[in-house]
Amino acid sequence: MVRLILHGELRQFAPGKVLEVHGDGLTVAEVLSAVGIPTGATAAYVLNGEQCEASMRLRAGDTIEVLPAISGGTGGALDGIRVVDLTRALAGPYCTLMLGDHGADVIKVEMPGTGDETREWAPPDVNGVSAYYLSINRNKRSVTIDLKNAEGKRILERLIEDADVVVENFSPGTLERLGFPPERIRAIAPRAVLCRISGFGQDGPGRAWAAYDLIVQGMGGIMSLTGQPGGMPTMVGVPQGDMVAGMFAAFAIVAALHARARTGTGQVIDATMIGGQVALLSRQAARYFADGTVPRPEGNLHASIAPYQTFKASDGYVNVCCGNNALFGRACHALDLEDLPSDERFAGNRARLRNRDALVAAMSTRIGDLPKAEVVRRLREANVPVGPINDLQEVFHDPVVKHLGLIAETDHPVAGRVRAPGIPVRMDLTPPSVRRHPPLLGEHTDEVLGELGYSGAEIEALRREGAI
Repeated sequence: MVRLILHGELRQFAPGKVLEVHGDGLTVAEVLSAVGIPTGATAAYVLNGEQCEASMRLRAGDTIEVLPAISGGTGGALDGIRVVDLTRALAGPYCTLMLGDHGADVIKVEMPGTGDETREWAPPDVNGVSAYYLSINRNKRSVTIDLKNAEGKRILERLIEDADVVVENFSPGTLERLGFPPERIRAIAPRAVLCRISGFGQDGPGRAWAAYDLIVQGMGGIMSLTGQPGGMPTMVGVPQGDMVAGMFAAFAIVAALHARARTGTGQVIDATMIGGQVALLSRQAARYFADGTVPRPEGNLHASIAPYQTFKASDGYVNVCCGNNALFGRACHALDLEDLPSDERFAGNRARLRNRDALVAAMSTRIGDLPKAEVVRRLREANVPVGPINDLQEVFHDPVVKHLGLIAETDHPVAGRVRAPGIPVRMDLTPPSVRRHPPLLGEHTDEVLGELGYSGAEIEALRREGAI
């Protein structure tokens, strides 16, 4: 017998999450077929803890985990919304990625011959295709248009006529120089929402400043709060300055579309990278506004709660968070530190903060004797917030990540099977989905122009003239 573990939505095809099935000598694909699970509904297979292909043959006693594919879906909350995507790099494409994942028809407009600059951001690459580009451009159609060409401008105008949303992240003023200021876009398509993403805004003192993720992480205060006390300011390990700007932009677009349902007209959105960073300051800004204290890096601890920090286990690191006395008492009991809760130095959160060094020393000694999995097991059984610090290999083997379907896969015509982080939300009536692979440069030019009413002969003429 073989143990078959089904994650997420795959359980709809079987009577339970864990099945004992006949599979000795059969391939993974054959076992799934016998159980009645369509291979198109699956994303990945983990055999005895290691990723494998559907062609792998199983042996008695094997455990095969099957992850659901967040792909091939139809509809979505934004089904019927057409987005003209004039963005490149990260902030803009991340915004339109989110819109596309929720069903919008995203038409990615790129320069003929070169396209989005992230197509060249490699290594790493997958069969010559930039991994960076692949990670943020699914669910889009690519058309190539020279926006400095008169006929190219006419094509863009026709695209805008049919658009619900136009997104751009050119340097401020570029869209105007191309002949498409907001007032012209509004005249072409009064119902369209125009979202403009930049580092520091479309007007004001920072309008002309160049912006990259590292720049805004520094200017927005995040780096001044990140790192170890006394150390160099540290950037976050992912380009969150870009990504947060894209997320806020996508949220604003959906809000503007909702407002359009009442007003009948679109509006212009000015989304900035610096704005996203300031919004994230949250409780640290609250400290500053409360008493004028300028917060500094605190490492991996909380200024107002103890214990709430990272501890080193015998084989890695864990995060332990005790936000009240009950949690602290349960944590101490689970870790065999029975004397700590009755120690007057640790009798309440304020006392623990005053005596943090002694508290951390006692807990660090005990936790350092245990493997991180054992620390996590003990504290979870005591219902104390705890989690290991995972590297990416551990992240993508985590049972919660698997259960939630947070690995998305698509078949790319050049790169082959492409894996990327999945869609982080699930919706029961209008589920998001991965419907299209990240497009080849200009892959859909003829298709989209045909939808605009151009004939085959006209498209070829535009190509000869360099407009597309």
